[in-house]
Amino acid sequence: MEDILYAPWRDEYVGGSKVEGCVFCHISQNGDKDEEFHILHRDEHCFVVMNKYPYTPGHFMIIPHLHTDKLEELESETWLHMSALAQKSVRLLKEGFGAHGVNIGMNLGAAGGAGIAEHIHMHLVPRFNRDTNFITSIADTRIYSTDFLKIYKKIKSLIPEYF
Repeated sequence: MEDILYAPWRDEYVGGSKVEGCVFCHISQNGDKDEEFHILHRDEHCFVVMNKYPYTPGHFMIIPHLHTDKLEELESETWLHMSALAQKSVRLLKEGFGAHGVNIGMNLGAAGGAGIAEHIHMHLVPRFNRDTNFITSIADTRIYSTDFLKIYKKIKSLIPEYF
């Protein structure tokens, strides 16, 4: 017997239209679609966007506008700006969103685990006490316990206070 986990929200990911070229560059170049792309913040160096397929509710990314797969070639000014945004983001997630902890990470290159290896990006994943349960541990499956748009609107509303 085969176990099946019904996940209709993944339908768009599997069968939806694909962006030509780099998806992050597409988002960067289309500032008029910030609501559609779930942008939390945008400035001259970076944009902050909700992860469409999050590990936990509230998972978002900081992404430089510059298309590069090499952190070591990123301008220091942009890297420092990303770091400053990460600090503000951690404060927002802990104080404003109620996270008990935060994972921050970058997967550099396909061999490093990057799903979108051609454009560097930093993940911020809010963590909560007891947010891992048996299904995550034994079935390698995540349960997303709340509505994505509700979380996006909540975090977006906190941006003016923390950024």
